[in-house]
Amino acid sequence: MHIDRMIRGIAGAFVLLSVLLAVLVNSWWLAFTAFVGLNLLQSAFTDWCPMVWMLQRAGFKRAGGC
Repeated sequence: MHIDRMIRGIAGAFVLLSVLLAVLVNSWWLAFTAFVGLNLLQSAFTDWCPMVWMLQRAGFKRAGGC
């Protein structure tokens, strides 16, 4: 699996997990949901995402061989 697909999966999992934790534990977990959303928004404009950097360091490849 390439990084580009992994990012969408990880972001979706983080959002679902944080919403679940907000419902079951504490509503402050929604701050994590907002953080994920803001990170996705800024990466749309800057084409830079910290998770991509971490996954590349772990040895995963971007789509297209970049």
